[in-house]
Amino acid sequence: MKIGTPLSSIATRALLLGSGELGKEIAIELQRYGVEVIACDKYPNAPAMQIAHRCHVFNMLDGDALRAVIEQEKPSLIIPEVEAIATPVLVEMEEQGYRVIPTAKAAFLTMNREAIRRLAAEDLGLPTARYQFADDHDQFIMAVQNIGIPCVVKPIMSSSGHGQSTIKCEADIEKAWHISQEGGRAGAGRVIVEGFVQFDYEITLLTVRHCAGTTMLEPIGHHQVDGDYRESWQPQAMSLVAKAKANDIAKAITDALGGYGIFGVEMFVCGDEVIFSEVSPRPHDTGMVTMISQDLSEFGLHARAILGLPIPEVRFYGPSASKAIVIEGDTNHVEFDGLENVLAQPGTQLRLFGKPEVCGHRRFGVILATAESTQLALQKAEQAYNQLQVNILPREL
Repeated sequence: MKIGTPLSSIATRALLLGSGELGKEIAIELQRYGVEVIACDKYPNAPAMQIAHRCHVFNMLDGDALRAVIEQEKPSLIIPEVEAIATPVLVEMEEQGYRVIPTAKAAFLTMNREAIRRLAAEDLGLPTARYQFADDHDQFIMAVQNIGIPCVVKPIMSSSGHGQSTIKCEADIEKAWHISQEGGRAGAGRVIVEGFVQFDYEITLLTVRHCAGTTMLEPIGHHQVDGDYRESWQPQAMSLVAKAKANDIAKAITDALGGYGIFGVEMFVCGDEVIFSEVSPRPHDTGMVTMISQDLSEFGLHARAILGLPIPEVRFYGPSASKAIVIEGDTNHVEFDGLENVLAQPGTQLRLFGKPEVCGHRRFGVILATAESTQLALQKAEQAYNQLQVNILPREL
């Protein structure tokens, strides 16, 4: 693997499609190896743009705009960091010789919940929740009747819980439909209705495909609110039988998607039974805990894998936790105070993402902690969180 000098004619260029907090960490890790990073997103001053060599602001669902940026930059690597991308253009670019991470096929399939669910359940035979798709309101009502209540409704194209809700009684049906139509990354349209899975806990199994094979990290447990991550911890305690099944599921789905890089494979666990939920072909928000739990974070592993560099081992330090800092309001001026109190305890760390504004609710940072057990690590993260003061200042025009 050769890497040229950044900002020169021999530079190794990475085009980052999505520049949020996960993209920012990817950019940092790539720059450690001297990679030239070009950050893209639909809004200016996104976190990764603040540290990239240069950036582009455009709607990545606009295929013509995406193609134009790729042809202008001629990147060595195209790295999708979000789902809202014109993936058919990535397929086209890959056919022309560009390298898409992990593959254009993986980006295309995982952006669409229908495609990845059919791959998992129908092609690979993996255990999943019962599901049905619906294109309009009438089909949606029929799907809810067929699947039964309780059930979960998600837009075909969305992430981080956007547009997702749970129907617990008949009174929730219309509300769930409206949420799904307003929250999808690509606008209103097709949805999936899933049977509600009775599970003991959920996990994210970070799985790295690299030049020497496939490596599974310690399973990560997490707590979500309306599909959006709030806390995660590593390791999640599992039976040996359940862990083996989870590893098999992760290996099967990531082998089918192919390419190099890290995948976040989400699964439900009930006793020794494991059910596949979703997979992201990129670092996962629940995996931010690895910034304190391992010698190589999920971002460092992603960078190594996509650059074709070896990953001889991943050293796990011990029980760790993360807690998201979620801000609610409508402002482009957020001030954090009391940081000295947040970091007063040993074994705590803080990451503030530098997002430019919030309209509604948005994740602005994460607190990381280590302790003798995951429960104590979660308590330590919570205590640090309670020391943080957030000042929501008036929006400046």
